[in-house]
Amino acid sequence: MYKVNISIDDVSPHPRSSTKVLKRCYSLIEKFEDIKFTLFVPIAYWRTIRHDIATKKPLILSEHPSFCEELRKLPKQNFEIGYHGLFHGIPGKTDNDEFMTLNYEEACEKFDLMFDIVERANLKEIFKPIFRPPAWRMSPDTFKACKDKGIETLGLYDGQEEYLEVYAGEDKNFDKVVYANVMPPVHPLCLFEKTEIVYHACEWDKNYLCEQKTKELGDFLQNNEIQFCYLGEL
Repeated sequence: MYKVNISIDDVSPHPRSSTKVLKRCYSLIEKFEDIKFTLFVPIAYWRTIRHDIATKKPLILSEHPSFCEELRKLPKQNFEIGYHGLFHGIPGKTDNDEFMTLNYEEACEKFDLMFDIVERANLKEIFKPIFRPPAWRMSPDTFKACKDKGIETLGLYDGQEEYLEVYAGEDKNFDKVVYANVMPPVHPLCLFEKTEIVYHACEWDKNYLCEQKTKELGDFLQNNEIQFCYLGEL
């Protein structure tokens, strides 16, 4: 039997990277009542580089109560929530790589800001101690900050040498790391002993969980013997 988790990155108050993707999740729940999704949520999502998707200011969760309420109402038997950075990028420089070059103190400060916003948004009991760095990249010092700030599970990627170089071996020293290994259409749907299938909520991403990808995923899962898991259970 194959263990499978499905994660979705960039679920946020952004109108084009929003909870609309959850409709796809619910359609899959109708077919697989025990399916498990890990949603990775940026705490103050702020795209600044591409004009067509940029926002004037960060989308701070505590300022979007309807979005927060939707997270609270998610069925706990099917959904868990993890951290996906503060802004996701470096405002004015890049929409990604927020944690790629941070030193220990800078990384700790980011986590403190994330935790503070989550508490103000009354979501402290909703978020699990799970972290996926934006664009998969995080500095060696960020691994140390994760340990000291109580992060228990990391969602990473080791499919290309460029990611491993950024980690500098620190991923092997962390207690619980789950590596993504299926990202349609970059990598076609397939099964491993432990399968982490990743999609995005942002409609501009080729990995966006659209209606067609949802159908393909449902058809694929239906034809295999699967045990659905949360991320830390892989």
